[in-house]
Formats: sequence, C-alpha cells, structure tokens
Amino acid sequence: MNGMIGEPLERLRAAARRTRELALKRVSTGLGHENADDDVGTIGTIGTIGTDGALGFDPFPLLEALHRHDVRAVVIGQVAGIMHGSAELTGDLDLLWDGEPVHAPALAAAFISLDARLTDETGVPLATRPEALLRPKVQFTAPGASGDCCTPDLPWGDLNVREILGRAVTAYGPGGLEVHYVSREDLIRMRRALGRPKDLRRADELDRLA
Repeated sequence: MNGMIGEPLERLRAAARRTRELALKRVSTGLGHENADDDVGTIGTIGTIGTDGALGFDPFPLLEALHRHDVRAVVIGQVAGIMHGSAELTGDLDLLWDGEPVHAPALAAAFISLDARLTDETGVPLATRPEALLRPKVQFTAPGASGDCCTPDLPWGDLNVREILGRAVTAYGPGGLEVHYVSREDLIRMRRALGRPKDLRRADELDRLA
C-alpha cells in the first residue's frame, strides 16, 4: 500500500467538524444512513441534514479502534472521497475488508470495544460476533459513526473488489494511527459502477481534482 502523512486525515477531521457544526442547528430526522437520498446523500442540500448520521459525526473513534485491533479495513464511500479532497460532506463511514474468516475476530473485537450495534441489510439486529461480519454487507452503528461494512462478496458490477483492496492507500496520523482508504482511481470506478446521481457527481468531482 502507498502512504501519505497527515493531509488526508486533516481533511477528514475538518470535514467531520463542519458536519457536526451543521448538525447542531438541526433536530433528529429519525432516518439512518440506509435512508440516504440517492441524489443528495446523507447531508442533503446546503444547510440541511438528510439523516441522523450527521449528528455528532466523528469517524475517528472507530478508525482508531480498527487500528488498535490491527484490522485491515479500507475506507470507501464519501469519507474516502473527502480524504482525496472532495468538498462534499457526509455522515456515513463505509468500510471494506477481505471477508476472510481468520480476520473476522479482530474486526468484531474492534466493534465490541465501542459497543457498536450491527444489523443486516433489512435492519434486523445481529450479534456482534465474527460470523455475523462474514455476510456480504452488514450495517453498523458506533459512537460517532454509522455505515456499511462490506466484503468482496458484495456485488459491485464488473469490478474486482479484491484487487481494489490490494491497491488501497494508507494515511498516517498522530500516535502511529494508520487509516487505509481506497485509491482515488478505484473510488471513481466504484462510483461509476454504482451509478446513482450522487455517485456520478462525486466521481466527476474526483476527476476534476486530478
């Protein structure tokens, strides 16, 4: 994996802070990240909060827990976009890991350390155990962040997700923190494969940032 020091994580800290400040002016909507609009995303239009994921959004407790438990989970979605320079805010943290059973206990331990809750794609609660995380996708809610935790078994068009995992880059922060995130080129491919209005808009933005 390639590495970068400081700047991607500082972008993320600043964006999370702006999201929290924006959310302070709004009340709970009762909507979770799974209710995000396919056009505007979880934040919504300027000055509005689309879902409750933005309330108190801070992905760093979970990212630090993943690092402490030596979990090779790769940040995808708009948090990765922000780390690459996107100006759009988000209230979701989406993760991709290799789905190998041998790595599931460490991932479960990271979630357990934060008292995170897991559900399946329909919202049915799951016990926070290694076997639950072997599903193609589970949804999680942890202090500061909620989102999807996916494996390569989740269909993603014609993309080879395992190769995308192998090309991930790493950002380094204070105290030796390492955060792995999808490369800009692969994030653009993933966006275009999903094809929703917000994904195509964000892919175009990443293209311009190049």
